[in-house]
Amino acid sequence: MSATRVNNHQDELIIDEHPESPQQSGKSIIIKCAAAVILGLLVYALPTPDNLTPEGHRLLAMLVTVLILWTTEAIPIGVTALFVGGGMIMFDIVGRNDAWTPYANPAVMFVLMVIMFGVVLNEVGLARRLMYHLLKFAGTKIFRLSFILAVGCTLMATIFHDATVTVIMVFAFVPVFMAMGLKPGQGHNLPKFFMILIPLAASAGGFGTMIGGGRNPLAIEMLDQFSLMTYGKGVTMGFLEYMIIQFPICFLTALGTWAVVYFLFRPKEKELAGVKLDYPGPLRGAELGVLIVFIGAFVLWFLGDLTGWHVSVVAMLAMIGFCAPGWISFKTICDKFPWESWIVFGAGVSLGMAMLNTGAGLFLAESFLPLLDGKNQWVQFYGFGLFGSFLSSLMSNSAAVALMLPITLPMADMIGLSPKMVALLAPMTTSFIMLVIGCPPTIIAYSAGYFTQLEFIKVAVPWCLMLLAVCVTSVLFYWPLIGAM
Repeated sequence: MSATRVNNHQDELIIDEHPESPQQSGKSIIIKCAAAVILGLLVYALPTPDNLTPEGHRLLAMLVTVLILWTTEAIPIGVTALFVGGGMIMFDIVGRNDAWTPYANPAVMFVLMVIMFGVVLNEVGLARRLMYHLLKFAGTKIFRLSFILAVGCTLMATIFHDATVTVIMVFAFVPVFMAMGLKPGQGHNLPKFFMILIPLAASAGGFGTMIGGGRNPLAIEMLDQFSLMTYGKGVTMGFLEYMIIQFPICFLTALGTWAVVYFLFRPKEKELAGVKLDYPGPLRGAELGVLIVFIGAFVLWFLGDLTGWHVSVVAMLAMIGFCAPGWISFKTICDKFPWESWIVFGAGVSLGMAMLNTGAGLFLAESFLPLLDGKNQWVQFYGFGLFGSFLSSLMSNSAAVALMLPITLPMADMIGLSPKMVALLAPMTTSFIMLVIGCPPTIIAYSAGYFTQLEFIKVAVPWCLMLLAVCVTSVLFYWPLIGAM
């Protein structure tokens, strides 16, 4: 397996990070769209509850339609995301500024630049170099390789986008499987094992630092807005403080991910055969320059409590550092960037803010309150987490955070739980999904063709339920221990 060949596979995937769904017939599209509209109208036709505003009622009706369109992919998900902003104006749910401004709020712009970082790392060769050293260290024994791979993917996803980690690792292994005669669609357990392990491990680490995923700064921002509206005082949290609170738990999610996948899909092979790694050469040129800028960005993120800069400001400076010396062109970044996923993220933020402003979030919180009221604290936090995982299985985890926090923050305040704990638990629990469509990493791995959606569900559901239990138990012990709550 030459380094050049692996890099070619990576480049192909970055261009099409979100593979198209199978071609649908015109009849299928019409049926799905009609079902989405009819169900939305049925919700709208229901009497408006006393504790729900007319705007909130219209929003929930539109939300039903949007969720069905997103999950069925009756129309491209990016088009549905644009409908969110336009639809809220058209149906007089919120004003035009409130509908479109969230598409470019600080958290969304931060996500834009962080995903661009992944394009940069792949283009200059740093991603390939990282893959080379990881596989060289892990060796070819399945037990050792899979364990180190799971931990490595999880920890790398705390600083790189989880989709970037998946791109690197999935398409590093595909040529190996092909060389071994293990082609897609033939039912071999060995490639299934690795192709499912990689995206789940990457997804399980995205909450570890502020830059691991868009859901992380988004959760902090929504906690800040909720606290300001409810208590008259916002909540600020720097890069280092967030990392101290969340990062150690990533070790447990990495171990849990490896254990579940290894138990359910353990291959009969004991070692990979025919693996050859080519040394990528000394670090120099664009690779060295980008690495220096990237390290500088990390230093500034860690000093965020002193500088007072939002994480998006540092990301902007890093983008200047990448492009100004000519190490990579901005046109290349834009050409390789998955714009659709960013628009969907903006739509989720817009929906979440509308749920908070129209009272729809509070209404849902009051509706779901009897399910958790009176239960012990562990069950309550697990219930919040399961709700987040369910949402995240149907849409992006960032969109799920944007939708769930307006519901769970008021609920937590009502039943005497810490809104801060609920907010910080949200990026964690929305990392655990049960369906292939739940996040970009699983879609990327699924596109390789080595496992079916049903095979994925058989692993993902127990994985999700177990990791929720691990995380809830961990935060109830660890966060009070370090005085974070």
